[in-house]
Amino acid sequence: MTKRIMVVEDNDLNRKLFCDVLRANGFEVEPVAEGDKVLATARAMSPDLIIMDIQLGGISGVDLIEAAKRDRLLAAIPVLAVTAFAAKGDEERIRAAGAEGYLSKPVSIGPFMSAVNALV
Repeated sequence: MTKRIMVVEDNDLNRKLFCDVLRANGFEVEPVAEGDKVLATARAMSPDLIIMDIQLGGISGVDLIEAAKRDRLLAAIPVLAVTAFAAKGDEERIRAAGAEGYLSKPVSIGPFMSAVNALV
């Protein structure tokens, strides 16, 4: 059965790149650009993985990760945080919110796919 991945990214080019790479590797992909649609979309599609940008317009990806982990329907879905936040302590803060994986931007395809495959 094809694994489903939800890609939460407000940058059009990054979202397209992530989705194209994932589709080329056999995944079904649901792109989400707006932070306020993340939880409802995740509940509707029940993805096998959520790839979460941390710097979203209007809402923090950290807040969305925490909300997903409190939601009984979403709590078990692994989250891979992909972010330009790469300062000291950022990875620990993001993982403490509930993210099972963390990559800093710019992202290389090899490490990106290794992280995805480790979580699905």
